[in-house]
Order: sequence, then structure tokens, then C-alpha cells
Amino acid sequence: MTAFHLTNSKGRDATVTASSLHADPAPKLGVPNKKIIFKRYIAATEAGSHTKLLEQFGADYSQHLIEGDPEVDIETIGLTLEQTQTVYTDGSNELMYVDPKFIEVLFSPDGTEKERREPVDTVSNIAQETPVRWTGKFISIADAVRRFAFRRSLQLRHVDGLTYDYLFEIAKDLESKNSLMALGTGEKGSGPLIFQANGKPYRGFLQGKTNGASYILKLHLSEMELKKPAIS
Repeated sequence: MTAFHLTNSKGRDATVTASSLHADPAPKLGVPNKKIIFKRYIAATEAGSHTKLLEQFGADYSQHLIEGDPEVDIETIGLTLEQTQTVYTDGSNELMYVDPKFIEVLFSPDGTEKERREPVDTVSNIAQETPVRWTGKFISIADAVRRFAFRRSLQLRHVDGLTYDYLFEIAKDLESKNSLMALGTGEKGSGPLIFQANGKPYRGFLQGKTNGASYILKLHLSEMELKKPAIS
């Protein structure tokens, strides 16, 4: 669970917890009473790559594949893989022994590249002294599912009796309006939510439901707003 510092519609703040929702178990693959074991096999080697075959036979090597199967390494293909390790190669496909230098690429809403820069370190901002703001911007659920692509959802939970009353009131208010509440960070509540160091920035939307004395508060997270393309 992650600490989550939140304000409500009255401007009062409290620290609660945020946790992942428990997904329903996925259907089991296979047949009854049979255990499935997943294995990985080597399908090809570097010698059978397009680049190597191009060097050996030239651009038109299709007939060589039909007649001699030069891309097949009988000694290697079909062997099982137990463990793998990520490695980096340079432009010449040579192994790199020093970590590459990463560049952050920023894109504009229309998909064109806007800027390249050194990666900027960001910190988590959901449990800082300045709480996540209740913006007062209600969005109907019907509109929200058409405007935003939701990436994940979390559940806000109380940690004691006082925060139970606090969250229950929020859930009841949202349920009565059948809407989501936009949340934001910073003094004006216009900033994104970042859950871990150098994590992705999200826009947060709070949804509440109640059932008697029980409640559920879901925080839906989106990193993409769906917009109609401009008609030229």
C-alpha cells in the first residue's frame, strides 16, 4: 500500500492508503488434471538473420533458403532457454559493455517530435506536505470513458475511524452525482500524479460508491486524452 495525501470538497486533508485492485483470476489454460509447463526454445541464431544472409548470398537469397536452408543451425535451434539476460548493442550490432546514455524524447499532441533532452528526475508527489487537490471538476462517467484512456485503477482505503468517515463522505458525494472527480497536485491542483520516483505522470479521476455502511473509492489513472483530429 502507498500513502496518499488527499483533500476533500471542504478543503480538509487526510492521509489514507492507495492499493492496487485485486483482479479476478484469469482462466486456466490446458485440460483438466494436466499441468502446463511453459518453455522457451531457440528459434534462430544470428547467423540466420537477414543481415548475415544478405552478406553471404546477396539481396536475392530466396532460392538458397529453398535449396539449402542456410538459416537453420541444426546444432542450436530447438534448444531450451532456461535463463536470459538483457544486453545492449550499438549501431553495428556489437555488444556494449557500458550502459547506454538515455535521451528523453518529447512529442506534441499530433505525434511530431517536439524536444530531446537529458532525462529529468522526478519525485513522487502523492504523499507530500502539499496534498493531492480536490479540483471541483466533475466529469460524468459516460463522458470520461469516451474522453480518456484509463491505464490502471487503485483503491483508496481508510487507516482508522476518522479516515473512514472522511472517505465514506467523499464516496457518497461522488455517487450522488454519478460522476468522477478530477484530482491534481500542486497548489492549484493542475499538476499530474506521480506515484514513484521517475514514474509516469497520470491524471487522476476519483469514483465512489456506497452500500449501507460500506464504500469503495476507485482512483482511475489516465495518461492519454482522446481528441478528435482537426479537419483540414
